[in-house]
Amino acid sequence: MVEPVRLVLSGFGAVGRAFVDAFLEQGPLLQLAAIRGHGTEAFLAPGSAVPARSSWDQTGPIEETLSRTAATVLVQALPSSPEAHARALEEAVAALRSGVDVVTATKSHILSHWRDLERAASEGGSRIRISGATGAALPTADMARVALRGMGCNVFRACPNGTSTFILDELAGGAGLESAVREAQRRGIAEADPSADLSGKDAATKVRLIAGLLWNWDVSTIAVEAEPIDSSTAARALEASGQGLRLRAVASASLERPMMVTVRLEAVAPGDPLFAIAGPEKAMVFRCPDAGDITVQGGRSSPKGAALAMLKDVLNLSGSNTSGFR
Repeated sequence: MVEPVRLVLSGFGAVGRAFVDAFLEQGPLLQLAAIRGHGTEAFLAPGSAVPARSSWDQTGPIEETLSRTAATVLVQALPSSPEAHARALEEAVAALRSGVDVVTATKSHILSHWRDLERAASEGGSRIRISGATGAALPTADMARVALRGMGCNVFRACPNGTSTFILDELAGGAGLESAVREAQRRGIAEADPSADLSGKDAATKVRLIAGLLWNWDVSTIAVEAEPIDSSTAARALEASGQGLRLRAVASASLERPMMVTVRLEAVAPGDPLFAIAGPEKAMVFRCPDAGDITVQGGRSSPKGAALAMLKDVLNLSGSNTSGFR
């Protein structure tokens, strides 16, 4: 009988709870051994439900949690905030050094300590997977890390931020910026603070991570040039629409400009894969001179989408020693 893969989940907000829901559908293949929340943690017996938060104990060192549970995977669903940064980094480094694989949707520590995490994984003989941090359910990380090997990709362009695409389409339809943002928030597409979407920061972050996977760039030192969506953008969106084009916030990286990511507002034409998406869809186009352009498109931006991306990473890690086609 195959032993279940034992997991520790760190972070029990919207993404963490969605991960537990998705995880429960996998049956006996996986076992959630512990959950670490904000200051408290719970240990779960095989097959048991998550206990009420009032019964959780004070959080101990991550090393103790991993040792007590004999976990082989740490799943991180912590917010990518300054407050959670130190914890995310400490837990990931400790897990990797001890031989525990890490699956994370948290961006902050992988942006700031890319090489440190890589060294920790090398020391422990462990692995780190970041699908949930690079576009939720859109499998761009898998493309960059595995599917494009040997393809000679030298450029990629992306609209990895569904909120900005939605807002630009609203502007093209005649809405003002404030109205477009409110509509995105009303539909649950935009966060309460959309500044990272409008500034291009979120798009640049995702492209930095993909460039790190694709070309082994040090994500922590990649420079960014970003053009924001602001009060002057509505006129450009309307002008593009009048010409049969669509304004898109296009994030890109190229081997011709090493260690640089740009985010530009571009009027794209029909036939361009970035024209076809409708907010909040996302898309990424990898240019491979001999293999041709390879596009990945779609993927839900939501806590469930990020949770499913993490679950996919966990399943791929746990199934890496299987035989045959799978």
